[in-house]
Amino acid sequence: MPDPAADIGAATATAYRSALEVIAASEPDVADAIVGELASQRRQLKLIASENYASPAVLLAMGNWLSDKYAEGTPGHRMYAGCEMVDQIETLAAGHAVALFGADHAYVQPHSGIDANLVAYWAILANRIESPALAEVGAKHVNDLEPAVWERLRHDLHDQRMMGMSLDAGGHLTHGFRPNISGKLFSQASYGVNPESGLLDYDAIAEQARQFRPLLLVAGYSAYPRNPNFARLAEIAADVGATFMVDMSHFAGLVAGKVLTGDLNPVPHAGVVTSTTHKSLRGPRGGLVLCTQEYAPYVDRGCPMVLGGPLPNVMAAKAVALAEARQESFAGYAARIVENARALAGGLLSRGVRLVTGGTDNHLVLMDVGASFGLTGRQAEQALLDSGVVTNRNSVPLDPNGAWYTSGVRLGTPALTTLGFGPAELDEVADVIVAALRATKPAAATAKAKYELDPGTAEACRSRCADLLARHRLYPEIEL
Repeated sequence: MPDPAADIGAATATAYRSALEVIAASEPDVADAIVGELASQRRQLKLIASENYASPAVLLAMGNWLSDKYAEGTPGHRMYAGCEMVDQIETLAAGHAVALFGADHAYVQPHSGIDANLVAYWAILANRIESPALAEVGAKHVNDLEPAVWERLRHDLHDQRMMGMSLDAGGHLTHGFRPNISGKLFSQASYGVNPESGLLDYDAIAEQARQFRPLLLVAGYSAYPRNPNFARLAEIAADVGATFMVDMSHFAGLVAGKVLTGDLNPVPHAGVVTSTTHKSLRGPRGGLVLCTQEYAPYVDRGCPMVLGGPLPNVMAAKAVALAEARQESFAGYAARIVENARALAGGLLSRGVRLVTGGTDNHLVLMDVGASFGLTGRQAEQALLDSGVVTNRNSVPLDPNGAWYTSGVRLGTPALTTLGFGPAELDEVADVIVAALRATKPAAATAKAKYELDPGTAEACRSRCADLLARHRLYPEIEL
């Protein structure tokens, strides 16, 4: 009897070999780099919390002639003719997103997380500030405004307040911080965490919101190892008349897999929810916006409000990934992400490592490498890379080394869970991490970047990583 899985595996291998031959005929160095990237990912334990491995189907959906099509607008309302297939794909992807997350509306055009957040911010401003201003003067469009009225509206659009989680507490640069465009758009205030526990203090956030009176309260994180109570945060927003927005880019897969439900699921509680489609959702690099019906007309103006032409090939890959996330097996995958993160945290704690908040409830673990090993995050990140473990440095609350060198290293389990790692193997990963960092020291007393790592330990760690990865080969059907 034919084996469908074997047939698909053989077809996948043929597809990639053929694709590389075509690429190499035009630019062999690009083909070589693509092969090199696969080799690199196969020899490193990927513990970057924001990275994952998309399925071959998701990856293949991006490499086709859909890339050649301009499609500004929304399905059925394009600025270019000949968009019938793009309409079909975008409608399919949005439908999967609505069904998967239980949202009123989905917009799948954003190219990235920052694009999704910019669409959300401007949709909220259009609803809360622009629309009332137009109604006040009886205008239907900003182009109908007299110059003086338009100047007043422009000022009002740029004179609004946002509250978001501070960077050192685990927030994200796109939540109103000065180096990012969001920080130049809003007057921003940050809420932090309890300095002792590292946990969100909802009473303190509520009091700060009453004092600051933001138009927009943003929740969501990139390095907070616990699960926020979105129902409580929504109450805080409602109390001060703020729109509640959640950026769930990091934990969207846990929402899709029904690991986070009730008060821990942001979708029923927020007017607007943004996400990337990679990370724990395991799709292509891109973004999406979910919202209530109130915000849907404004979100759909993402182009031309913020975006240019959408990427139909990436929307096709989003449709594939969202369809995969709707399969019953995805719930098991999401649950294993958290199980593995807890095993990793437990393995580190048992070996004497200090973790921010003392553990994890989600997909990520934040090590305080300053307190645990006397290293900066940058030193630890590079030493781990030398040892076969790819991570990223990250601030810890009240970080004495700032946002560049940091005192922390962030770890995440979505990628290794995709490979099939289990809790026992994550405990072994913890042992490799600790062995590498105990064998590392600053190159000088004042060094924040340079370090010294025992070569024998690094080699032994790389060998252990190779053994672990040999048990769970990345894209095993692909041999180049």
